[in-house]
Amino acid sequence: MKFLTLFILLMSSNLMAQNLTIVAVGEAGVEASLVAFHANYSSLTGADLKVAKDFVKILREDFAFYKGTFEVVNESKTPEIDNSPNYEKLKSAGITFAGNVTFRKDGVLYANVQLHDVNAGKVALLKDALVTESKLRPSAHETANALFKTVTGKDSVFESQITFVCDKGSRGDNIVKELYIMDFDGKNVKRLTNHGGVVMSPAISQNRKKILYSLIQQTRSKSRNNNLYVLDMDTGNSSLVSSRSGINSGAVFMPGDKSIALTLSHTGNAEIYEVSLASKDIIGTLTKHSAPDVDPSVNVDGSKMAFLSGRANKAEIYIMDLPGREKNTKRISYVGKFNATPRFSPDGKELAFSSWLDNRFDIFRIGSDGHNLVRLTKDFGSNEDPTYSNDGQFIAFASQRVLSRTEAVQNVYIMTRDGEMIGQITEGLGNCQSPRWTK
Repeated sequence: MKFLTLFILLMSSNLMAQNLTIVAVGEAGVEASLVAFHANYSSLTGADLKVAKDFVKILREDFAFYKGTFEVVNESKTPEIDNSPNYEKLKSAGITFAGNVTFRKDGVLYANVQLHDVNAGKVALLKDALVTESKLRPSAHETANALFKTVTGKDSVFESQITFVCDKGSRGDNIVKELYIMDFDGKNVKRLTNHGGVVMSPAISQNRKKILYSLIQQTRSKSRNNNLYVLDMDTGNSSLVSSRSGINSGAVFMPGDKSIALTLSHTGNAEIYEVSLASKDIIGTLTKHSAPDVDPSVNVDGSKMAFLSGRANKAEIYIMDLPGREKNTKRISYVGKFNATPRFSPDGKELAFSSWLDNRFDIFRIGSDGHNLVRLTKDFGSNEDPTYSNDGQFIAFASQRVLSRTEAVQNVYIMTRDGEMIGQITEGLGNCQSPRWTK
């Protein structure tokens, strides 16, 4: 009940007059590099042939995900590419990078991937990959990332994952929400918890070994506390971190993963605290204000924290310097009736957040200095809970689409950081929310 009271306090307020320019971002318009993958399956049959084709399909789909950067040649239109290709012929076809994939059976199946830089007229990368059914996706994504890094000098999203919460299994008023994880493209979905309660607000450690989440247990008691747990990804076991009276929610890992920032209301007012994961003790109070402060996001070096506060009599986003309570605190959001879920980009230069505007939530991004406000979604359902990809190029978010007068469904979608829609990546899991991308 205290959680609901806090939410109502932050969200119920009148729209203040604002003199804002909201920029809608268009497509970048940068010419994409044309990439071709040619595979030789001549020596393969049966299960080996299927897994080999799936391996190459994943390579193509991974590169196609960066559609503003790469355009992948359709398999049926891909020219033959061998170890010594005709670079001039490939160049005349507009191909920038050409991949040649061959397979060999040495007890188990291996793929040899040769990437040609067509313009430079040379081999850019040679890589062997183990191709087995059980390791297919990790091996293909790792190979695709190696190719991507050779071309761009940067890591991709191909080996990243997204945690999220879904209510599959709920029946009527008996709402059950559990924690799930999937690959960046929505494949390989796994359920991580089985509490039979309501899981909320997951957060992933920087080393991807632990996940924080809040839980309201299903009990017969009218008093159901919102407690904080941590899941060990190696063992699959969850342990209690904080069960102080009231709210124990919105937790995120601090740099180094040894402590966390979270909202506690055990003293009566919701404030953001730093808590040791090892001892579970409070290290210090990060905010101190008569208004409730919730939902922290800490940049990668731990120098700044964004959070949601009711100190303007409605939910607005503030940024403060760390360490030091309330040091250089500044309000940066002035859009919509109220705002929610601020999340730093990996480089800390901007934040994505949701704002209630035009009778629904939409996703915005803004510079961490409070400038350059950009609206990323419009006329696309109600959109909230943004989270940046590990490379900062994509944003996953939850979007509710109205199906009829009595039915709506919420799923996880992905768009580019400029607002170009990639598409829906969850399906058949009920209502899904709170996506969090691994860092």
